[in-house]
Amino acid sequence: MRRILITLAILVVCIAAVSATWIFRGRQISLFIDRFGTVETASARINSITYEGSGTGGILHINDLALGLNDKNGPTPNIGSTKDGQLALAAGGKVFAFGPPRSEAENLAAVPPASDDALIAFRRSFLSWPTPFDLNFMTGHSPSWKRHLYYQVRWHKQNGAKLEMLWRYEQYFYPGDGWAGGFMTREGSTGLIRVNIQP
Repeated sequence: MRRILITLAILVVCIAAVSATWIFRGRQISLFIDRFGTVETASARINSITYEGSGTGGILHINDLALGLNDKNGPTPNIGSTKDGQLALAAGGKVFAFGPPRSEAENLAAVPPASDDALIAFRRSFLSWPTPFDLNFMTGHSPSWKRHLYYQVRWHKQNGAKLEMLWRYEQYFYPGDGWAGGFMTREGSTGLIRVNIQP
């Protein structure tokens, strides 16, 4: 009987330790697991791309989705026009041309050439984490869970040029309402986190 009680006590302590780690370090654990893979929930062909800004920072509109380029801790690509007038992104000393500009557009805008394989994928973390201590004194409506959302641009041209861009945001779960449709930012850990141009 004594051995059973000791085993039970050890089990309770282990469960309490795992629960505390999940509550207080859930975000970091989720980020670590995301390095190895995330869940793709949907993907769509990029039909239009529009840039709102002054060349650095601003907002990149991909189809109907607005994605920020203003994170001070992430990559800082430049967006403008190439010598032949194409809308393009420059990062790390390399330039990637999106395509010829749309003349009717108010901002810098382009439609991907039909020969380009241009997709945006929507992904999420495998692991969500509980947030029992998040309190919103203004509305009283606080999320009980959070997870990371990822927006990934994968653009391949026939000449071999490739662009990958990755944004990370936090998504909140509210009891009774489910996962919130919008995305939240957290300074230093969300926003544009990767830009890769090859070759």
